[in-house]
Amino acid sequence: QVQLVESGGGLVQAGGSLRLSCAASGRTFSSYAMGWFRQAPGKEREFVAAISRSGLSTSYADSVKGRFIISRDNAKNTVYLQMNSLKPEDTAVYYCAAGTDFSTFDYWGQGTQVTVSS
Repeated sequence: QVQLVESGGGLVQAGGSLRLSCAASGRTFSSYAMGWFRQAPGKEREFVAAISRSGLSTSYADSVKGRFIISRDNAKNTVYLQMNSLKPEDTAVYYCAAGTDFSTFDYWGQGTQVTVSS
């Protein structure tokens, strides 16, 4: 089992940047694919980005492609989401998740709020 704690959220103006971090407990972090998801008020949770165990493979939602970058540091048990050129529609609670592959995420963090003002 793995426990996930997100950080780095906050309030930023449109066009700005934020970097989210997700720290994982346990010794098996490198055995999990990692993902970021988000949920805006009144909307369902949606996929944002994912990264493979090794970090060599990544996937992005079309809405963030070219603006967000997912990365991981297996030595630090941490996954990151660098968010650039933020838009008001990026406002949401962002969740970190761990799983077996890009389509199966079994463990979730509690989320961190990102608010982008226009």
